Amino acid sequence: MTDLGPGPLAGVRVLDFSRVLSGPICGRALVDLGAEVVKVEPPAGDLTRFAHPKVNSLALYFTQQNVGKRNLSLDLRRPEAVDLLRRLAGRCDVVLENFRAGVMDRMGLGWPELSAVNPRLVYASISGYGQDGPWAGRRAYAVSVQAEAGITAGSLAHRARQGAPGDPVNEPYSHADVYAGLLALSAILAALRHRDRTGEGQHIDVAMAQAMLFVNEHAQLELAEVDAPGRVLSLAPGDSPLCRLADGTTVTIVGHPCATGTFELYCRAMARPDLRDDPRFGTEADRLARREELFGIVRDWVRAQHDVAALERTLADAGLAMGVVRTVAELAATPWAEARGAVAQVDDRGGGTVRVPNAPWRFSSTPAGARGRPAYRGEDNREVLADLLDLDDDAIDRLEADGVLSRRLPSP
Repeated sequence: MTDLGPGPLAGVRVLDFSRVLSGPICGRALVDLGAEVVKVEPPAGDLTRFAHPKVNSLALYFTQQNVGKRNLSLDLRRPEAVDLLRRLAGRCDVVLENFRAGVMDRMGLGWPELSAVNPRLVYASISGYGQDGPWAGRRAYAVSVQAEAGITAGSLAHRARQGAPGDPVNEPYSHADVYAGLLALSAILAALRHRDRTGEGQHIDVAMAQAMLFVNEHAQLELAEVDAPGRVLSLAPGDSPLCRLADGTTVTIVGHPCATGTFELYCRAMARPDLRDDPRFGTEADRLARREELFGIVRDWVRAQHDVAALERTLADAGLAMGVVRTVAELAATPWAEARGAVAQVDDRGGGTVRVPNAPWRFSSTPAGARGRPAYRGEDNREVLADLLDLDDDAIDRLEADGVLSRRLPSP
C-alpha cells in the first residue's frame, strides 16, 4: 500500500449518502483525488455489503467502491439523526446521493433544506430518470436503465443493419451506473469551480438514462432520419473480428474488414493484394453481402499465425491495431499494469491486502490513487462526530444508547 500525500482535492469534504454503484464510484473517485468522504449508511447497510466473496467480513465489491471513505451509520428515520446530518452538511462542500427523486426530501435532507443550512453546498443527485419528469419516481438499476436507454436493443439493431442479426442480451456490466457516476464527478468538479468563483452552491441532477444517451456514440445513427444502405455504419466497433491464433490465443483486430479504407489495410497486412481486385469484394456493399466469407479469410489468416507479438507488429505496420483477449487478472499481471500502478493493494482489515483497480489519473504535482481502508458500518461514528461537530463522549454515548447511531463491527 502506498502512503499518498494530499491530492488535488485536498480540503474538499463530501457527505456521501449513496449506495450500490453509481454514487459510490463517484465518491471513490473523489477519495482517490484527495477529498475527505464520509459515507452515511442506515442500519440496514449498503446492499453491496452482502455481496460475495468477502475477506474479513468485508465484501470485495463494497471495498472496491468505498475504500478510503470514513463511515457513519445512523437511523435516518430518527429526527436526531436528521439533525446531525443537517449540521454535518453545514461543514461539507459536497453532498452526494443516488436515491429515487423525492426520497431525500421526505427525510428532510433534500436540496432546499441543506442549501438553506449551507448556501455554498454542491448537492449532486444521481437517479435513473432524473429529479423531474414522468419517470422520476421509477426504481432504476443499470440493467433496467440500459434496456430503456437503447443499449440492450441498440446493439441488436446496429448488427442487424450490418447483416449480423441476433437476440438481445443484457450487458454483464453496469455501464449506466458507472457512466452516471463519472459524469456526476465531472459535474461536481465544475460546480466547485463555479462555487469558488461566485460563492454560490448549486444542485446537480444526473439521470442514468441521459448519461447512457450521452455516451452512446451510435445514438446519432438511430436518431437520424437518413440511412446509408450498403455502407458500414458508425464505425461499428462491435464488428471488429475476434480471431484465434495457432496456439489458442484470442485477439481482436480493430476495424471492420468490410469498411472502405480498412479493407485495404487488411489486404496489406495479410499480403493479399489479390483481394482488392476480387470482384466479390469490389465495393463496400459487395463486402457486406459476403461479410462471413471475408471474415473467414481474416480468421483463417490469423489461425495460421504462431506469435502474437509478431502478429501485432504485422498489423501495426499495415495501420491496424489489435488487442489480446485477457481476463482482468491476466491484465493485472502484465508489465504494463505494474509500470502504471493500475492495480492497488488496499488494507483487507486482517493484516493483509486485497487488490482493487487504482485511479486512472496521473497528475504532475499532486498524487491521486486508492488510499485509506474500507470501513465497517458505523466504524467512524465517534471520530466523525467528534471531529466535525465537536460532540463529546457523553453525547455520543447517549446517541448510541438511544439507537440514533448504529455500527456493525466484525466479531473477534
